[in-house]
Amino acid sequence: MTDPAEITREDVDGGGVYSMEVEGAHRPAVLTWKARGEDGEIRLVDHTFTPPEARGKGIAAKLVEAIVADAREQGFKIAPQCPYVVYAFGKHPEWEELRVPIPR
Repeated sequence: MTDPAEITREDVDGGGVYSMEVEGAHRPAVLTWKARGEDGEIRLVDHTFTPPEARGKGIAAKLVEAIVADAREQGFKIAPQCPYVVYAFGKHPEWEELRVPIPR
């Protein structure tokens, strides 16, 4: 399995991406988010992707764990929109204090 220390974070205007190179794949695994709220204090996680040849190895889970760790460290909240992230939050009740509804 890829080491989670190999996850890169890139913030861009209005959002960002967590990515991880996957051995043997032509594309990295990614988790994308968009800033929401008055000061961008909410990260709406809208997409995860794992290359087909790497699925089932826990890579998407590592990306979600990375944004959860950053939320705890940096003080932002997460609004899961991506079905995988919704599922991951359902499996981890200890993350519930970081979860907020999708902003309208």
